[in-house]
Amino acid sequence: MNMPTWIPPALAAWLPTLGAALIALLIAEIIFRIGNRVIQRAARSSLMASKLAVAVRSPARFLLYLLALNSVWNQAPGDLVWLGNVERISGLLLIGALTWLFANAVSGAADAVIEAHPVTEADNLDARRIQTQTQVLSRIVLGLVVLIGASLALMSFPAVRQVGASLLASAGVVGIVAGFAARPVLGNLIAGLQIGLSQPIRIDDVVIVENEWGVIEEITGTYVVVRIWDQRRLIVPLQYWIEKPFQNWTRQSAELIGTVYLWVDYRMPLQPLRDALKRAVEMSEHWDKRFALLQVTETDQHSMQLRCLVTAASAPAAWDLRCHVREYLIDFIQREYPQYLPLQRAEAKIDRAPAPPPTAKPQADKPDATGGATEMETPKSREAERLKDHR
Repeated sequence: MNMPTWIPPALAAWLPTLGAALIALLIAEIIFRIGNRVIQRAARSSLMASKLAVAVRSPARFLLYLLALNSVWNQAPGDLVWLGNVERISGLLLIGALTWLFANAVSGAADAVIEAHPVTEADNLDARRIQTQTQVLSRIVLGLVVLIGASLALMSFPAVRQVGASLLASAGVVGIVAGFAARPVLGNLIAGLQIGLSQPIRIDDVVIVENEWGVIEEITGTYVVVRIWDQRRLIVPLQYWIEKPFQNWTRQSAELIGTVYLWVDYRMPLQPLRDALKRAVEMSEHWDKRFALLQVTETDQHSMQLRCLVTAASAPAAWDLRCHVREYLIDFIQREYPQYLPLQRAEAKIDRAPAPPPTAKPQADKPDATGGATEMETPKSREAERLKDHR
């Protein structure tokens, strides 16, 4: 059949191949739809299978299209214009589709594991352990998948292969330089593997790091996000958790012992306080009913220190229980024994002054130093003296 004269010869040579490509795409779409329905029915009973089916659906369709096109390009005549470039682009897209497929498969499997082990339960120690391992290891595998895919894509170019061959002779020097340059990255990678395997920290662990109380919120490939109690976020590198000490309040179990300190006067009776502590913990929903103790732990010249030990199932519950017990006992002391609150004692010492001398009284005449008599002058004596002068 003669082609129209307005169609370029190069495009006319491609028309049979393009027609075969459209038929191949149609067949790939039919295969995808049939396979998708079969997989959906088979994966209904399994959370892992359903998550994987949803995750790989889009890359699997794209991959089927590329496989169908590559089969057509392989059967096309070798003298077609731009056939080599088309095959090279299809090869790059095929590598990208495979990388996309494996990356989504890893993410879907990780999501399935995390969803199967929620940390919202009361006893979530195993769930936190599994989630931590899943998140850390899945991120490492994702990084490796992307790295391998990028390497395969670059190796498909002849120029890159030649550059790699020329650099192979100086691989020792390059390796040393790259080692020094990538030391933080490699350190974080190794620290991530250690955290994922040995698990010094897990998701939702309660920790004290850099003098801050918080909860492990996220573990990435390079850092850990700690949610501080006042909703701040502390970003800590992975190597920190391997090289420096920190406190983990939920390492073996989420259960905690909370402490409440009080200072009271020495005269305060202890048995009423112990009874009040028992009533306080029984009123709280955060007490796990293991024990509640009150002990005298310290004394000084002014007061005695009381320590209350109360137990809770988790760190947040322990905090709320401690606040409740503290408020209840303070209210009890203020209401029932206000006179036994801590007092500052001081002994007042009064220095008595000597008694003042008695008031002077009129005295009889006394002999003076010369032997004469001294007369005390009074108003009457002065009047008599004036009358005598008048006469």
